[in-house]
Amino acid sequence: MEDFDFFPSKPELVEQQPKTGLSLTVFSMVLFVLVFMLVLGDEVSFIIYLLIVLIIHELGHFLTMKLFKYKNVRMLFIPLMGAFVQGTKSNYSQKQSFIVTVAGPFPGIIIGALLMWYGSIVHSSWMMELSSLFLMLNVINLLPLDPLDGGQMFKLFMRKNHELFLMIFAFASSIVMIGIGWMLDSYIIMIFGFFMGFRVRAMQKRYQMHKDLKEENVDYFTTYKLLSNKDFSKIKRVVIAHTPALQKYIDQVSEDESNSVIASQVNNVLDAPLKRDASLFFKASILLFWLISFLTPLALFFLLDLKWYFDAI
Repeated sequence: MEDFDFFPSKPELVEQQPKTGLSLTVFSMVLFVLVFMLVLGDEVSFIIYLLIVLIIHELGHFLTMKLFKYKNVRMLFIPLMGAFVQGTKSNYSQKQSFIVTVAGPFPGIIIGALLMWYGSIVHSSWMMELSSLFLMLNVINLLPLDPLDGGQMFKLFMRKNHELFLMIFAFASSIVMIGIGWMLDSYIIMIFGFFMGFRVRAMQKRYQMHKDLKEENVDYFTTYKLLSNKDFSKIKRVVIAHTPALQKYIDQVSEDESNSVIASQVNNVLDAPLKRDASLFFKASILLFWLISFLTPLALFFLLDLKWYFDAI
């Protein structure tokens, strides 16, 4: 018998199309600059340098996402936090995901190293300041902390059956970030760490639902389009069991409204398939460049004549 002979057809998933486009990016960028100007006052040069570093970093992610046919790709700036690029695919490639992740920090570190090398030759203070920001922000971004690029790289190295470990990793990352903020007396970093901690609760709930689905032999590594009616019904039951407020909502609205919400909630439980096509050599190369990135600032400090710059400041 076919699947639909026993189970009702799953409702259609109406995917929300996020606002994209240059105008939204520019608006968030202007807001980002205005907030920083209110906080930092007359530090105009620093704000300009910071914006340059962030734009180049995020452009790396943006262009590689476009290259690999991601949908709904958008770049947004968050005041006092930074910037991010977001996009989706129905099927992900491990190799492509690695490239998208490193396309932000690696070029920034290369640009920073070249600027510092040339700036030390011509004794340009502004080049040294800009290069220092390029190196500092991009190297920090490679730390293995979630949700930094280094944390995303770390997760790509893990296998899909290590969800519990990744949840612990996210929790540890939030604690480390709060600790860094406390040591640097930075409330912004501490607040960011607390926000990261809130994500762990959602991850825990998702982990529990996935445990239940494994017990029922439901393959949640799929897309909503490929999800069978049988598996949809099982996931729906698990989602409602873990979300009591959802059942109350369903009882109070029309069938069309409830179907739309349930389809969205079921889709959120699914993990997009990841094709593990990154060879051992490719992953070893990523690790090598990752290590070189951390050693680059230290090597520049010892190899270049920077005494004139430190005397100037």
